[in-house]
Amino acid sequence: MGSIFSAQHLFHLSIIFFTLTYYKNTKFADVYEQQYPVALFNSVRYEIEGGGGTQSQLLHRKDALAGRSIFSGNLFQYLEENRKWRNRFVSVPNSYTISLYESKAAHERGLHPKVTISCAGYKALTSLDEYMELMNTMGSNPFIKCATQFPLILWHPYARHHYFCVMTEKEQKKWHAVLQDCVRHCNNGLSEDCPVQTPAFTDAVRLHRQAKGHYGTWDMMCGEPPQILANLVMETLHPELRNVIAPRLKGKMQQRQRNWMLISDAVYKQVLPQTKGQYEALVGVCEAQRVKLDATLRTDMDQIITSKEHVSSKIRALVLPKAEQLLRTSIQPYISSILEALMEPTSRGFSEVRDVFFKELVEISKNSLNGGGKEKLGEHMERLSMLAFHPVKMQSCYEKVEQLNLEGLQQRFDVSSPSVFVSRAQILMREQMDNAVYTFEQLLNQSLETQGENDLCKTMQKCQDRVLKKYDYDSSTVRKKFFREALLQIVIPYMLQQLSPSCSPELPRFKELIFEDFSRFLLVENMFEEVVLQSVTKDIMMAVKEAAVQRRHNLYRDSIILTNSDPNLHLLGETAAVDWAAKFGTDEADGTAEGGGSGEGGGSGKRRRQVVSMIQLDGVPLPYESCLEVPGVEQIPEEDVESKEEEKVEEKEEEEQEEEELPAEPKSPDSVNEIRDLINPVVEVVLPASEENQVNGTEPTTGTITMDDGLEEEVTHVTTVVDDAPKKSAKTSAQTILQQLIGNKEAETEKQRQEEADIKNAIEEIEIAVQDDDGGKQVPESDVELSPPPLKVTQLTDSSSHEDSGFQSPTNEAPEDGEPEPITNGLNRADQIIDPADVEVALA
Repeated sequence: MGSIFSAQHLFHLSIIFFTLTYYKNTKFADVYEQQYPVALFNSVRYEIEGGGGTQSQLLHRKDALAGRSIFSGNLFQYLEENRKWRNRFVSVPNSYTISLYESKAAHERGLHPKVTISCAGYKALTSLDEYMELMNTMGSNPFIKCATQFPLILWHPYARHHYFCVMTEKEQKKWHAVLQDCVRHCNNGLSEDCPVQTPAFTDAVRLHRQAKGHYGTWDMMCGEPPQILANLVMETLHPELRNVIAPRLKGKMQQRQRNWMLISDAVYKQVLPQTKGQYEALVGVCEAQRVKLDATLRTDMDQIITSKEHVSSKIRALVLPKAEQLLRTSIQPYISSILEALMEPTSRGFSEVRDVFFKELVEISKNSLNGGGKEKLGEHMERLSMLAFHPVKMQSCYEKVEQLNLEGLQQRFDVSSPSVFVSRAQILMREQMDNAVYTFEQLLNQSLETQGENDLCKTMQKCQDRVLKKYDYDSSTVRKKFFREALLQIVIPYMLQQLSPSCSPELPRFKELIFEDFSRFLLVENMFEEVVLQSVTKDIMMAVKEAAVQRRHNLYRDSIILTNSDPNLHLLGETAAVDWAAKFGTDEADGTAEGGGSGEGGGSGKRRRQVVSMIQLDGVPLPYESCLEVPGVEQIPEEDVESKEEEKVEEKEEEEQEEEELPAEPKSPDSVNEIRDLINPVVEVVLPASEENQVNGTEPTTGTITMDDGLEEEVTHVTTVVDDAPKKSAKTSAQTILQQLIGNKEAETEKQRQEEADIKNAIEEIEIAVQDDDGGKQVPESDVELSPPPLKVTQLTDSSSHEDSGFQSPTNEAPEDGEPEPITNGLNRADQIIDPADVEVALA
């Protein structure tokens, strides 16, 4: 970092960093310590009084992904350290963290991954245009060039960005769905199983941001609490650092952009460990007081509730008139439009979930009717059990809700973007899909045990109808709750922002009404927000109730309560999940994903069934691990000769070691020799040969050849191939024939022009594969790099005339001023001349 900016800049960076981090975390700690007893009071009160709510009709699976992995495969990753593309084996376990390995063998041996990415706070992009829209603060051109037409980018406002690419659009779509699922899962990092810590933390973050004037929704409220706290610090620290550092960065715009990203990532990496340590210490202090606080609450609960109601009535008398006036003028006219914007895409998404589930059941029924057998049924049920966690199959459902648009309402109600609501709706859709699948599995398994496998199709149809009816009811209940919560998230911050200037100065006088022993559980700030919430709740409930009457939203009315028609169904939820592979004797499916591809947990020694299948490309072995498919890219430096030789030795030793440790594993298609052959282009020169040059063979030589783009490439070998053909003329020297070829360039035919175009395309493909960035620096790497090795020149000698050759010259114009000079090819004759204009190029 010292090479990017001076020591003075580093000094400013350190001062700002430590000052702001300490200041922010100290203020947040005070707010969290105040909110913890309040959250504990609400939790104990709920436990004592009991909570209402409609009971779910579908069963809920506790650990759906036990023994599973999500996906694994190969990607090309861009390394910013040396600006090169590398092939990486990527594993996505059930924790949804992305692990990148040197190779699949390294993953199977349990080695540590080269990179591990937690996707919380990231966005998965599929084009450089999307990326540059997010990078709108510095420059307009990307500082990388993607090696293929199908990029995949993970963007984060503070942390390092990650660049990948694949070979086909099919791969890109599948990987994008997987990456989006990783982001979706990691963003949902606050556990609902912590009834005290989670509400205390969320309220503390909200109040802390409100104290700084930020009342609206926050996109970076994602990930685990330490990650959220790091985002909270960077929210203020990042722009201040940019104002200090960015103007002093040197170099071109793209270089300054890259350097600023490295600085931002370095600071974020320093902030995150501090927030993690301080949060753990803060939670430890509060948890140490929990037993004493809990005892006080249970002893004095009635008195605390009475005191709270008394103080709340006083605050209500102050706030309610102002809140009702604000509600009539600025809230009620917009509730219906906000609700409509939320309901349309969300209802379509849940309807798509139902359709996808139904189609999967239809496929299973067709299999049973066509006599697929028990093993086939087991395979179908195995795939069905993971349907909710299959990002590709669920993508159509997620895309429906991604159409949610609050444009026109965002600025008025300070909603940064609809992404908060989109992510929440998608999580709920996944939960409902898994509940439906799990309930169907349990009902079908129960029916098979009691009725046997006779008339299996009819049995499945009955289970299907029962589950779909329960899904419709639960889906309606979940959506109505989601709409109410989303409306409150949009409206309440706006009302607090409008009412706080006039009401907040009056709140301290209400503290005198609270007994000192109860002051930790009753905060006037929280009671003020509860009064505001109560003032608008009635209108929101009424709006959702009226919307349920409209048939197009497919919602149950609040008056309709589905009775529990299966009193013993919830007992099935306590049983273990059905292992369909073992039940129907398909044990070989344990290591497969959708019947193909394996997903072992690295180092665990146990085979994990994979949710998403591997990608099979036509004509490419599975898995394809060669980095040869990635062509060379301009401004990306390639490997030098010395590092290439060192890597060749290391690759050979690694291959030998892998063969000893994994004797049963088939040899990988990306061996070093194949890599050298595939990226070693051959230039073919078709010339009639003299009698003295009528012998096939390869001879080493030295020299250079000038390509069509003006670059000189080294020639290491010349291979002579003699083709027998009827002779049209007497024996002629090679020099004479070469001169005749140059003189006959004006005799161009339409066929020759077509061949010229074909050869030009071949040249362009070779150029892409072997281009070298002259400005690159040497960086020792153990990876196989993409570099232009020496070319091989193949001389095809022919005893016939030029017209009978299989290739024609790529140009028919005589050399003009400025064109490359003829070169010697180092053959048997001394100083044999070859004009670059007559060199034929073909892919090996």
